[in-house]
Amino acid sequence: MQQPNFSSHIPTTDKPRVVVVGGGFAGLELVKSLRNADVQVVLIDKRNHHTFQPLLYQVATSGLESSSIIFPFRKRFGRQKDFYFRLGEVQQIVPEQNCLFTSIGKIDYDYLVLATGTVSNYYGNQEIEKHALPLKSIEDSIKIRNRILYNFEKSLLIEDDERRNSLIDFVIVGGGPTGVEVAGALAELRSHVFPCDYPELNLMEMDIHLVEGGPRLLGAMSENAGAKSQAFLEKMGVQIHLNKLVKSYDGYTVTFSDGEQMITQNLIWAAGVTGSPIPGVPQEALVRGNRIQVDEQNKVIGTENMFALGDIAAMITEDLPKGHPQLAQPAIQQGKLLGKNIHNILQGKPLKSFKYLDKGSLATIGRNKAVADIGNWKMAGIFAWFVWIFVHLFFLVGFRNRVFVFMDWVSNYFSYDRSNRLIIGDLGVDQPADEPEAAHS
Repeated sequence: MQQPNFSSHIPTTDKPRVVVVGGGFAGLELVKSLRNADVQVVLIDKRNHHTFQPLLYQVATSGLESSSIIFPFRKRFGRQKDFYFRLGEVQQIVPEQNCLFTSIGKIDYDYLVLATGTVSNYYGNQEIEKHALPLKSIEDSIKIRNRILYNFEKSLLIEDDERRNSLIDFVIVGGGPTGVEVAGALAELRSHVFPCDYPELNLMEMDIHLVEGGPRLLGAMSENAGAKSQAFLEKMGVQIHLNKLVKSYDGYTVTFSDGEQMITQNLIWAAGVTGSPIPGVPQEALVRGNRIQVDEQNKVIGTENMFALGDIAAMITEDLPKGHPQLAQPAIQQGKLLGKNIHNILQGKPLKSFKYLDKGSLATIGRNKAVADIGNWKMAGIFAWFVWIFVHLFFLVGFRNRVFVFMDWVSNYFSYDRSNRLIIGDLGVDQPADEPEAAHS
């Protein structure tokens, strides 16, 4: 594979070069922790910004502007000494040569850190992958927002009851935090926003279905959190379906494994994630879920200078046979520790092993409604909601983003309004082939 030597575009240095692939929570924390290290840091990402993924659902449901939850890497690290960002996608790793081949050329490394995160898992079902709406990136959230608003506009022109209902009904697959939060946000739109925007529509016809393959919602949280979130959602009019699996979806008809069918043109997929390892990662290091197995210092199994962090990393132990949960906190903590360990490597000191400090789990269902598991504390309701607000504001990147998000939340709280109801760019609409012409009335 002949490519230009990308390394020539970065100043030559006698310092060790640390190449970080991916600017999510783990990559961001690692780069920050290396600001005083005697190394050259190169961050590669296919986007030029960090995305605060826990709030993607609020962009998708018109609660926040997209710019409020993203932050440019160059603005974040522009003044950091010996830091370089390059926009590109890694295509292959060649560990024997300590180099990467990327969409913009070749780059050499002394230490390689993979923090590439995960992608939506469709469990091999290509039909669902083609027609469902994932929620993993800022582009996904804008596409969902466009789809929701466009379909409501179109529903005003449809006389056929089934077709009209298919445009304003929603099926959310996956009862984890993302699915629960999307369902709650849609229920609030139905109750407080859409009646003003679309007075011609009978919003009693807008059905919201939340489908979970397991026996309860929020399976990674406590039973109390799952039960409370279900009670909140059912009170808001969301229909919960447990122990139910989606078999197929053609963009119009959802078919479940038990043979039941639903009609919708809005299927939001939040049913799990999988890793997307880069070619060149040792095969023996790949484990369930396409994650990369690492030791207790986050070093990739079978390598000497390759590390993996965050959702893509599986630190398998007797206590954690599946690795750490794929959440922001493990990623942040791993990034911070690896930064310290790279300092230790350079100074010839022993490396520290990773010990995860579980700071708890949170999920919000809507205004004044959230659940929280913090140690032995199991909270639900308004107090948990305020904890959720504080935690998310604290971890947002950038003072401006914190201010704008807080102001939006305050405004939305008192007015029930969501001002970002804008259709911009890709409509995100793939209409069925037999879609009839609209009846203009």
